[in-house]
Amino acid sequence: MRHTLSILVENRFGELSRIVGLFSARGYNIESLTVAETLDPKVSRMTLVTTGNDETIEQITRQLNKQIRVIEAADMTCFKHIEREMVLINVSAEAGTARQEVLSLVGIFRAKVVDVSLDGIIVEATGDWGKVSALIELLKPLGIREIVRTGTVAIARLSENAMEDVGAKVEEQELTA
Repeated sequence: MRHTLSILVENRFGELSRIVGLFSARGYNIESLTVAETLDPKVSRMTLVTTGNDETIEQITRQLNKQIRVIEAADMTCFKHIEREMVLINVSAEAGTARQEVLSLVGIFRAKVVDVSLDGIIVEATGDWGKVSALIELLKPLGIREIVRTGTVAIARLSENAMEDVGAKVEEQELTA
């Protein structure tokens, strides 16, 4: 099963290497990895996607939490969360039906055309892993020249109560207006 791990670490030299080393030393594969500073420049968030059964992922998470410079590691798959990934796809698309087919798929997937030439189009798409993968599969028969894909980023959803509170406040404002 595919799991998304969110790891808060001290933003120090070599920390990425230590985390990746923990995975490679135990034979775990990393499918995608993104790292960036948080609001606090002393802390970075790593979002890492890997596969394994629940017990294996739980073991990985425990091992990560034992690391000295790891502040917190959590399997986001256990929580309601939002995942996004971006892809840039260079597709062969000469004028005519091939180009129209690409543009049709761009519209269906709410993607964007970011560059056009006489014989091709570069498409930008953002969404969860499944949406990005589905677009790639549909564009393959048209002739993909190159793909550049970011890693997954993830954030926990707001609590359901918080969303209900927002909805109630909006309803109150509409009634009083």
